[in-house]
Amino acid sequence: MRVLTRRPSTGPGVYTGDLSTGAGVAKAVAGAGAVIHCATDPRRWQVDIDGTRRLVEAARAAGGPHLVYVSIVGVDRIPYGYYRAKLATERVVEESGLPWTILRVTQFHDLIRMVAGVLAKSPLVPVPAGVRFQPVDVHEVAARVIKLATGTPAGRVDDMGGPHARTAEELFRAYLRATGRRRLILPISLPGKVFRGFRAGANLTPEHAYGRVTFEDYLNHR
Repeated sequence: MRVLTRRPSTGPGVYTGDLSTGAGVAKAVAGAGAVIHCATDPRRWQVDIDGTRRLVEAARAAGGPHLVYVSIVGVDRIPYGYYRAKLATERVVEESGLPWTILRVTQFHDLIRMVAGVLAKSPLVPVPAGVRFQPVDVHEVAARVIKLATGTPAGRVDDMGGPHARTAEELFRAYLRATGRRRLILPISLPGKVFRGFRAGANLTPEHAYGRVTFEDYLNHR
């Protein structure tokens, strides 16, 4: 097992490199049987695309390992810039010439908690009305990714979501209960095609609710 990180690190199987420049990538993938690609930068979308091209080039030179890419449910249906970059990155993987598998997942519990924590700093909290999320536990996703990486390349596999689709207001209230806070919640209808896609449920996969850990389970554990 190896890990590629941008931070200068030492230890068995830890490699320092950067997909945005290609530094250290070839050394990290040399001799690998499978590569699990989770690297992303929501603030610099083009890095996902160009960085994946660099990873693909290094992987091809290393003999063509199985490339497993973790994407997001709804990238082909919600016109958000970051999602478009993830979709374009999927295309790079599909056209790489490598054996590949792509898994799309819903939002992690950690992301919902992080956003709720930021919003909870204000006594009046606006939340998007009519928007639902299907948060999933990162450990359950990791288990599935490992199974995919050690199996036969399968192309686009079934999406993976958490056990329940919940409104943004429901999830935020769960966070407030778990942290013992009181806040006034103000649901607001946000304009634009992106939030129209979220209200339509394009970010959900109820038919693939494979996760078992609820948001409340996650909060109680933390």
